[in-house]
Amino acid sequence: MTDFNDFLWVEKYRPKSVSECILPVGLKNTFQQMIDSGQCQNLLLSGRPGCGKTTVARAIASELETDCLIINCSEDGNIDTLRTKIRNFASTVSFSGNNKIVILDEFDYSNPQSMQPALRGFIEEFANNCRFILTCNYKNRIIEPLHSRCTNIDFKFSNDDKVEMSMKFMDRLKDILNKEEVKYDEKVLAKLILRYFPDFRKLLNELQRYSVIQKTIDSGILSLSGEIMIKDLLTAMKAKDFAAVRKWVVSNISNDPVHIFRKIYDGLYENFEPSTIPQAIVILADYQYKSAFVADQEINLTACLIQLMMDCQVK
Repeated sequence: MTDFNDFLWVEKYRPKSVSECILPVGLKNTFQQMIDSGQCQNLLLSGRPGCGKTTVARAIASELETDCLIINCSEDGNIDTLRTKIRNFASTVSFSGNNKIVILDEFDYSNPQSMQPALRGFIEEFANNCRFILTCNYKNRIIEPLHSRCTNIDFKFSNDDKVEMSMKFMDRLKDILNKEEVKYDEKVLAKLILRYFPDFRKLLNELQRYSVIQKTIDSGILSLSGEIMIKDLLTAMKAKDFAAVRKWVVSNISNDPVHIFRKIYDGLYENFEPSTIPQAIVILADYQYKSAFVADQEINLTACLIQLMMDCQVK
């Protein structure tokens, strides 16, 4: 039977070591020093989706050759998981003699009233035997006592980092597509990298999906791969067409809300009357902040667009 992970490119080609990860030099050196020392600290890795946090966490555990437990907190982020799975794992000694590692993936979705406070004690109780690596998109969802118990590392990228990482990822994409025997247009790949940076996971998923349909990566993918069509939204907002705005949200909610807010913000001077731009910025800032906490991104985005539609004037 074929392993499902052998079918998914994001798993099949996931880097197995820190040296294989596409990261800024400073970040990569930080993680490599941990590998070279043979010791991992308690870590809090934060950054946008798809930028490599989980891959780095897994690579560290793999290179240190230690026992590792991975918990997806968006599915299993409750106190019972801590009391059973994690306690049973952390309380026993590793066969390798090294500290065990618990990776709490998407930890910003764990329960902040039960699991997060309890983890404080676990980190100290099992300090001699186990290390914890927390990954998150929104570190402000994680209580402050956990910040102080972990080394905080933000996956942030400067413009220089973006250029260098994009070039390296272009080489990685070409290698993957060649191995999968998929033809491609390099110019199209370059545009896709710029569109999705730094969410390389989503990019790989889009490439795999399109390659199954077309057998080649051509310009057609640019119109099918989650492009945020702001012009259609602005037309609906200008007409005060609530139904059309809501329909646009449903069609575009698969995009990262942060990207949508940024796309609207970048086009303010082009698409909104100058006198209403300050109010539009305040509205965008408010709902972008709320998006880090809300349970339903569709409702939050729809509310933001309705307030923009009612309080600001589209050209």
